[in-house]
Amino acid sequence: MIDRTGLAEFLRNRREALQPEDVGLPRGQRRRTNGLRREEVASLCHMSADYYSRLERERGPQPSHRMLASIAQGLHMSIDERDHLFRLAGHNPPPRGAPNDHISPGLLRVLDRLDDTPAEIVTELGETLRQSPMGVALTGNTTRYAGPARSAGYRWFTNPAARQIYAPEEHAFLTRMYASGLRELVTLRGPDSRAAHLAELLLARSEEFRRVWDDHEIGIRPHEVKHFVHPEVGALELNCQRLVDPGQAHSLMVYTAVPGSESYEKLQMLSVIGAQTLR
Repeated sequence: MIDRTGLAEFLRNRREALQPEDVGLPRGQRRRTNGLRREEVASLCHMSADYYSRLERERGPQPSHRMLASIAQGLHMSIDERDHLFRLAGHNPPPRGAPNDHISPGLLRVLDRLDDTPAEIVTELGETLRQSPMGVALTGNTTRYAGPARSAGYRWFTNPAARQIYAPEEHAFLTRMYASGLRELVTLRGPDSRAAHLAELLLARSEEFRRVWDDHEIGIRPHEVKHFVHPEVGALELNCQRLVDPGQAHSLMVYTAVPGSESYEKLQMLSVIGAQTLR
């Protein structure tokens, strides 16, 4: 059963504890609100301000699992706070231990400070959960996919357009890398896992995947230097640094160029494209 009073008080407490800079928002002038405004939280949670306001006023329908997950992420809740939120709303929280889409507050805070750098947070299956503006400018909005296509590896074998952003000389290696990585995950997570389901789908759909899957390659790791082909600025040679959150099986990928290089200059051009995505 939903605890409307407890839910409202918890949401107000979390909202008032956050400052705009904690969630990547500008503070602005003449700010009198303690913490975030309700409309700011609603925007972060991808819902209407009226819907969110009714929750804080102990009104409205019982939030769904999807709404609660969005609220937990928008308010930068820890995994314990997320579970508490679900229980207040009358739901069992998502199971722990299994990979999920909830990003830790620490990883979000780092990403929020990378507006001038291509960066993204991805799951172990290569599903993009969040991108910086320049991340969108570099690879496009890869959070828009649904179902199996959320996985970069799945798109690699089923959608030829997914390969256009990478230099042709990298394609053979990436094919082996995606198959190797998925095989490791199937072994790690087990035959009933999402990784195993993804492998089954690819075995049914892609002859190329079947061929490399049968090679049983393990341990093929991504190159530190990645070669992109951007439709507007051309070839880019970028270093990829990865920050891993082992508790959530998520990685923050940050792409940088050597200062003074041609790719560095092209990244400055991409920053203009990134700024346009905010408009």
